[in-house]
Amino acid sequence: MLNKSYQNHKETIHNFLWRFFQIFGKQGITFLIFIICAKLLTPYEFGIYNYILSIIFLLIIFSDFGISTAASRYVTEYNITDKEKLKSVLFNTGIIIIFLGAVISLTILFFSKSYLGDKYLYVLYLLPLVFLAPITSLYDGIFRGLKKFRYLAIISLTVGLISLSFVYILIKKYGLMGALISQNFFYLLLLVALGLGYREFSFKINKDVIKDIGKYSLIIGSANISYFLYTRIDVLILGHFNYIVEIGIYEIVNKVIMLLILPFTIISQVIAPDITRLYSSKKTDHVLKKFKKYMLLSFLLGFASSLFTMIFFNMVLKVFLSEYYNSTIIFALNILLFIFLFQCVNHVAGNGFSIATGHAKINLYVLIIFGFLNVIIGIMLIKTFGFNGLIYTKLIVGILANTSFILYYYKILIKEVKNATIR
Repeated sequence: MLNKSYQNHKETIHNFLWRFFQIFGKQGITFLIFIICAKLLTPYEFGIYNYILSIIFLLIIFSDFGISTAASRYVTEYNITDKEKLKSVLFNTGIIIIFLGAVISLTILFFSKSYLGDKYLYVLYLLPLVFLAPITSLYDGIFRGLKKFRYLAIISLTVGLISLSFVYILIKKYGLMGALISQNFFYLLLLVALGLGYREFSFKINKDVIKDIGKYSLIIGSANISYFLYTRIDVLILGHFNYIVEIGIYEIVNKVIMLLILPFTIISQVIAPDITRLYSSKKTDHVLKKFKKYMLLSFLLGFASSLFTMIFFNMVLKVFLSEYYNSTIIFALNILLFIFLFQCVNHVAGNGFSIATGHAKINLYVLIIFGFLNVIIGIMLIKTFGFNGLIYTKLIVGILANTSFILYYYKILIKEVKNATIR
């Protein structure tokens, strides 16, 4: 029975495993850098480090603007329908990313000094990420669309291990500045390695490719901005109210949740090409069946992950980051773990299904509504309850946003299946 199930899902299982190793190589090493920073920097410097990264991540959203995710979808489609368009994806989308990155960089250089104040210099040190991060994500999207998960895994693990050799030295010697610069080195190495592994592209302008990917990326990019308002804006709000040390506490918990989300990210990225193929082939009933199966799987896996984390987090925190162990961080963890149960299911539904079936607008509408609610409620509750107000905001907005999206997309699939049956 187990052998038959394995044979039926052999490709998905293998792709999941390779994608897991790839994500660990990239995100796992980034997390290790995060832990090294937490250990070597003072709590205040650590808060500044996370505050600057949040600003840069916002800029990266604008320079990528959903292009890498859209590229993954159309690479899958072009690989089946049009090989010439496939070869045009890298060059044409790369031009857009470089142009957007240049506009954003010039804006920061000439117009942001008065607003950023003493943080301005730190942001300048990380400006290369405005180009490096989106282009590496573009390569990642192309490889995912082509299902080259094995290559991605090997490259990411290799680059990650090499990076650790200089990251620790930079942070140990130069402190906060070294921590920021190490991010640039990591992404630069990753970009070079990915670039060497993909050479089947042309330098011809293809207006159809730009139109297809550009149009879809507008939707995804807008959703990403709204997602930032729904998630990372929290750090900027805390920084605005001068909760710098609390930023470090919040980000430690947030990084734990992000690690727990990784398996669901991998699942969604592995199944997305197959969901696109099924939906493009008008097999909506198959998509609906897979949706139900993966929602249940995501919830069960999320529940088990939450229990494991709740049991072992206290012990690990006491040993490695004892200076951060207090009732505030435990309270934040317990609340965010509860929200995580909804997040993990929503993550697979959004990235693995709705974007893959061309329903990214749903992600956009939900994120816009609840992204702005997160900002408004967050500011109100932080003024009233301090740092805990942010946690209360995550609880209220998180449950409402995740359940609304899952139920709405599920109804759409049911409706499309019924319509297909009638026809």
